[in-house]
Amino acid sequence: MIKIMVSLGERSYPIYITTDYTELGKCISSARLKGKAVLITDKNVDRHQGDECIEALKMSGLEVTKFVIEAGERNKNLDTVKEIYTFLIREKLDRQSTLIALGGGVVGDITGFAAATFLRGINFVQVPTSLLAQADSSVGGKVGVDLEGSKNIVGAFYQPKLVYINVNTLKTLPRREMVSGMAEVIKHGIIRDPDFLEYIEYNTNRIFSFEPDILQLMAKTNCLIKGNIVEQDEKESDLRAILNFGHTIGHAVETVSGFELLHGECVSLGMIGAFKLAQHLQMVNEDTVKRVIRILDNVGLPTRLEGIDADKVYSQMFHDKKIKDSKLVFVLPKAIGEVIQCTIEDEELIKKVLAELGK
Repeated sequence: MIKIMVSLGERSYPIYITTDYTELGKCISSARLKGKAVLITDKNVDRHQGDECIEALKMSGLEVTKFVIEAGERNKNLDTVKEIYTFLIREKLDRQSTLIALGGGVVGDITGFAAATFLRGINFVQVPTSLLAQADSSVGGKVGVDLEGSKNIVGAFYQPKLVYINVNTLKTLPRREMVSGMAEVIKHGIIRDPDFLEYIEYNTNRIFSFEPDILQLMAKTNCLIKGNIVEQDEKESDLRAILNFGHTIGHAVETVSGFELLHGECVSLGMIGAFKLAQHLQMVNEDTVKRVIRILDNVGLPTRLEGIDADKVYSQMFHDKKIKDSKLVFVLPKAIGEVIQCTIEDEELIKKVLAELGK
């Protein structure tokens, strides 16, 4: 088992990376979590992993009950959170109790938000089962829900007590979900680590063959990159914003699609949009843009979106929580491994790039 730390003073926590659930109870005990706990998962994950995870948790001495929500981004809202609150009240949870998120990014975000707000904050554990969550959303403490068509517009920064990653859960994912998660993996290479991007480029087949050593190394590298950025900027006042690479356009596309497209699929399109913007601004050359498109294409991510409505996507971008002074803020590449934040007010250029995503 691999263990790495996210160092945030009194909010520091370990990330464990392994290949099963056998050590989960021991890790929970090491975090000195006691008393009542509620495992929150969705129907899809529960079917494959709920019972196994519950059994592993009981080894820690926790008194565990389970609450199952409907799967999918459409359910990441305050109505679902209210259902969770009602269940927690019925189970008589107190401030020493723990919520455990077993699932992908949606489950992690909802569970974390419920934990941050119930009784003004109770313990929270992440057990991510999707690649998207293992690579990105389970680390860093961003929790929240969607509201009125705006993604993650209501939320908080609330760090877990620990993250436990069982890489073999990826074998249970539909291929489309696995492919979607690769967008955040590739993103980390683009913003911070050219060697990691090259590693992904040349080991795509081994990743999709679910070789445990490859999956663990990938998880470790993702968590080190994400954790290092969070350590330097926990609440996104500066550096952490680079993790939004591809998300300004991506979140807007996701919302306009009615969440028919998966998050990673939209981030893929958003990253291409960012590279095309950078190319138009003469920050990167055409060969670099083509290489990134080829890498995304090779893992099966979308690199174009037919019928994209540039006007609708452009308008939706102004509902993004990263807007500053009513201006669009983009994270753009200067090179593989180096990105910067910048404000772009050229509406014609942005709409031109959005239209290019459909060609």
